[in-house]
Amino acid sequence: MLESVDLQLQPSEIVTLIGPNGAGKTTLVRVILGLLKPDAGRVRRKSGVIIGYMPQRLQLPENLPLTVARFLRLAHPSGSGGIDAVAVELGILHLLDNPMQLLSGGEQQRVLLARALLRVPDLLVLDEPVQGVDVTGQVELYRLIGEIRDRYRCGVLMVSHDLHLVMATTDRVLCLNRHVCCIGHPESVSKHPAYLELFGTRVSDGLALYQHHHDHAHDIHGDVVERGEVDADG
Repeated sequence: MLESVDLQLQPSEIVTLIGPNGAGKTTLVRVILGLLKPDAGRVRRKSGVIIGYMPQRLQLPENLPLTVARFLRLAHPSGSGGIDAVAVELGILHLLDNPMQLLSGGEQQRVLLARALLRVPDLLVLDEPVQGVDVTGQVELYRLIGEIRDRYRCGVLMVSHDLHLVMATTDRVLCLNRHVCCIGHPESVSKHPAYLELFGTRVSDGLALYQHHHDHAHDIHGDVVERGEVDADG
């Protein structure tokens, strides 16, 4: 159960949702996607907003004959032009004829990301986008997500358990434990007492944070000052 969650998702901003197991991350994502109706509060979406969703994992029957191209066409049935363009963008053009079941963890995550991008979304919701990917692949995927944000000027909401890499590749972090423990820039969140209580000082001291560059402004509190796409207030 979630209590008193107030979250605004802005255009051209990457927000990362972190928290322990059972903190309500999945519930909040379902509410944002419209799959779950909150018992109290409300969700306000910008008129016409398009959401692209990348699930944490995909489990397919071993005997299901499904190539990457066919899988993507299920999300984009109007033609292959858009699929080819996104496949080039994500470096998976050579995989289009491969069975989905034979992809590596990193390849499958790129295909799932491509499927979400075919909607040309205003908001990308990524549930554990580096699940099953080695460290090198994680760095590359986070870099790619940043490039996608810049190119599409879309908001990005990521759910992650990986504190080290994801905290260095996000604009804002929301720490959730059935309620919002703290929210703000990664550096300030990593030193917040509520964060330290959940994850400990060793994790905080080991985080590699860097100053990122983007084309939107922050106010004196570190918040992005642009009109929001989605507000979740409950």
